[in-house]
Amino acid sequence: MSFNDNTRLDTSQVQDRRGKGRGGMIGGGIGGGLVLLVAILFGVDPALLDGLAGPATQEQQQGPGEQEACQTGADADARTDCRITGTVNSLNAFWPAYLRDYDVTYRQPETTLFAGSTSTGCGNATTAVGPFYCPTDTTAYFDPDFFQELVDRFGSSGGPLAQEYVVAHEFGHHVQNILGNLDNAQQDPQGPESGGVRVELQADCYAGLWVRHATEVLDPQTGLPFLDPLTQEDLNDALSAASAVGDDRIQEAATGRVSPEAWTHGSSEQRQRWFTQGYQSGDINKCDTFSAANL
Repeated sequence: MSFNDNTRLDTSQVQDRRGKGRGGMIGGGIGGGLVLLVAILFGVDPALLDGLAGPATQEQQQGPGEQEACQTGADADARTDCRITGTVNSLNAFWPAYLRDYDVTYRQPETTLFAGSTSTGCGNATTAVGPFYCPTDTTAYFDPDFFQELVDRFGSSGGPLAQEYVVAHEFGHHVQNILGNLDNAQQDPQGPESGGVRVELQADCYAGLWVRHATEVLDPQTGLPFLDPLTQEDLNDALSAASAVGDDRIQEAATGRVSPEAWTHGSSEQRQRWFTQGYQSGDINKCDTFSAANL
């Protein structure tokens, strides 16, 4: 979805660590991280998967004032880092009011942009792990370069809602943390019916729920909607991203076979279906993947 050009972005909700610390050679983005994960889960020699991981890249050395360029919705439409900021603003405006109807208090998470590597409450992380939410420090971490990797390595659409879906998914994990569902992933991490898969699919459903209501969420600074009306192309972009990060698609690309017993996030079809469930219903009660007999 495109942003309203006159929306004012609140950069205080996003910490920008890019360009801080020493540069160094790191793995090649989400491709490298996912392929390495597949290798570990399947007992595959990682050296056999080098072609999928992509070349190593140099940590970006961007100045500390990068977020100063993110001022309006027009900036969010033009730049990935500003789009992340705008999406974070919308999510932080949406979830408190929505959860209030269920007598749940939304505690705003931290959001951090980084390039190359960064320290987190869950340990050190590099670009290779892709976007993630750390419950220990209640922070969502994003390297903006991930979104191009998602297109180049895994064939996702590069459209705006493909990127906004990823941000909304990570915030979905924060909502799960508030509601007490997130620990299910650690207790039962692998398999087609596992708690890990159910956690991820629920976060996809929460992302779709936000999309359903996103064009009604108002910028508190201007009183204008953050986002323009949704189009079918926008929905196609989100579904493309959900499909690109399905376990079956990643496994097929990495090893030539699909092994459901090692799934941690769900299939492409499941991820699309649960995103659609959230979008069509707009109801958090319809996102109960833990009670679903058929994922």
